Amino acid sequence: MTKLRVHCFTISLDGFGAGPNQDLDHPMGVGGRALHPWFFGTRTASQMFGLEGGVTGIDDDFAARGTENLGAWILGRNMFGPIRGAWPDDNWKGWWGDNPPYHVPVFVLTHHAREPITMAGGTTFHFVTGGAHEALRLATAAAGGRDVRLGGGIATVHEYLRAGLVDEMHFVISPALLGSGERLFAGLDMAQLGYTVLRHVTSPNVTHVVLAKPR
Repeated sequence: MTKLRVHCFTISLDGFGAGPNQDLDHPMGVGGRALHPWFFGTRTASQMFGLEGGVTGIDDDFAARGTENLGAWILGRNMFGPIRGAWPDDNWKGWWGDNPPYHVPVFVLTHHAREPITMAGGTTFHFVTGGAHEALRLATAAAGGRDVRLGGGIATVHEYLRAGLVDEMHFVISPALLGSGERLFAGLDMAQLGYTVLRHVTSPNVTHVVLAKPR
């Protein structure tokens, strides 16, 4: 059965999953890059971006789990790019260049319709105006029995968590302080929503925590 999974969602020690003021120069918000060195140093990340090298070990093991049995992604509009409102043209095709690291269909939540974009490496961006449940329905169909990964941002993760649709969530606590931005668990009672801690592991760089909700 297809699961909706969150993986490698990194937060600061003070609970922020993104910095403030996202724009073209700050894709993760101001200061947000400080959260992710643990991931970009792994062998899995290198392979995703067509590079060689990268370290193995605990962090790489968790990064690799995020790509296992994966058939589709769901992203919020802000994860796709910094443009707000109606699409001014078709020029923006994501942060990742001609060969994005997804390699499966990606469903982008938006209020503004746009034709799909087919990229190199098997990634096609589909723009969904029908809301979170519609995006999950389409992604599940496209996944063909494999799982769907929810990439964020935080508002999108909140929407799916509140609806009880996330089956498993792996988040990472990075030893960084952002001071402001978007808090991952703000306004959420994860225990009341039915999530429990399945696993927590500390590497030399970060702490990994896995939550799950019984199906």
